[in-house]
Amino acid sequence: MTDQRTTPLRERMIEDMRIRGMGEKARSAHIRAIKNFAAYLGHSPNTATPEELRAYQLQMTDAGGIRCDFQRADFVAAVLLRHHLRA
Repeated sequence: MTDQRTTPLRERMIEDMRIRGMGEKARSAHIRAIKNFAAYLGHSPNTATPEELRAYQLQMTDAGGIRCDFQRADFVAAVLLRHHLRA
């Protein structure tokens, strides 16, 4: 699942998913969630602020997202917050 273009944040996220025992399809869905978040932001998610994350979650709510989308967004939030706390 990793390649030479893997960023430290993506690598950390993949490791966290492996620790949680997530399968390949779940990992792909969570990586897609990060890509969607990055597209929403217009910049790298590793520089996202808590306010941007909250705005994204509100946008998902307004768009009528489904439960698994919110669970993925929560996972994204957890990874990003751990990343910020380490920095």
